[in-house]
Amino acid sequence: MSSDPFDWMDLQAAARRRAGLVRALRPRPADSPLLDLASNDYLGLARHPEVTRAAADAALRWGAGSTGSRLVTGSTELHAALEAELADFTGFEAALVFASGYAANLAAVTALTGPRTLLAADRHNHASLIDGCRLSRATTVVVDHADPDAFAAAMEHHDGPAVVLTESVYSVDGDAAPLIELAHVGRRAGAAVIVDDAHGFGVLGPGGRGAAAEAGLAGAADLVCTVTLSKALGSQGGAVLGPARVIEHLVNTARTFIFDTALAPAATAAALAGLRVLRRDDMLAARARGVARELHARLVEAGLDAPPPRACVLSVRAKDAETAVRWAASCRDAGIAVGCFRPPSVPDGISRLRLCARADLTGREIDHAADAIVRAAVRATGRGR
Repeated sequence: MSSDPFDWMDLQAAARRRAGLVRALRPRPADSPLLDLASNDYLGLARHPEVTRAAADAALRWGAGSTGSRLVTGSTELHAALEAELADFTGFEAALVFASGYAANLAAVTALTGPRTLLAADRHNHASLIDGCRLSRATTVVVDHADPDAFAAAMEHHDGPAVVLTESVYSVDGDAAPLIELAHVGRRAGAAVIVDDAHGFGVLGPGGRGAAAEAGLAGAADLVCTVTLSKALGSQGGAVLGPARVIEHLVNTARTFIFDTALAPAATAAALAGLRVLRRDDMLAARARGVARELHARLVEAGLDAPPPRACVLSVRAKDAETAVRWAASCRDAGIAVGCFRPPSVPDGISRLRLCARADLTGREIDHAADAIVRAAVRATGRGR
């Protein structure tokens, strides 16, 4: 027996190298020359002057950190204002801000279930939802992707509380859940519906109010949504939206709320400023979706395998992990930053480039990005025209 307790890591590292799945950190400079199609800054607000100024002013006024959990010293007037405006904008009764979208998802899943609960969870759900299921005391049934009949079958013979658990826009392929149908399934079964709207909030619905608003479900008594503040709003953090009694329950029971340091004032103020920009410019969401459609059309026309985007996430499939890595590197060499998704980050085992459209991309930048990605595909895969 080895005396080194971490020898097993070397075996795993070797297996990752053989499979082409090694990941590495790549710190970016503040003034990166790359055209960014890798981040989740869907509305281009991360560097918006109102957003960055709000963050700087809040740091100067409130300090660099929140100094404690929300129930101790971490709740500021900024948190309260952000929660009120999030609820009002999205059409929900109340909102609760967390330090991250991951923490918000863990809270929603673990605090709204119990030992008798059945969790019917979509096969393509995000890792934070999967971890929430694992940490909950509920029975989890993983169902076929975006299939209302599969959700119904999973809950058909369950006698007790149940939850339908889904994303609104899936983070890998960018396709959308059939929320209206899933809400009907949930109501027939007497189940709550929890929707992770991380990739829909700020992009879908009237003025970017989110997938629930688009489906006419916002504010429903049996619906809870989670959102991130780090994507469309260009900041950091997350929130849970839902009935006031659900939010009150989370304040008292959600471990990632009670025991986690609160979102920093600078990030809270930035998210609030981003939300106000979004409310003022109700065409931002439409512009972001338009950029996604334009990029998709250009890539498909060139012969690449890219399913239609529902919001801002575009997935372009590669034949294997090594090809995806070479393709992403070729894009970088051409001045384009793209995401490279490989197992185990993809639920279907298919490696791909993941592109994120942004509302602030110009026509020239869209042309440059599409041309560069297609040329890189030819170099890395031999596909395309």
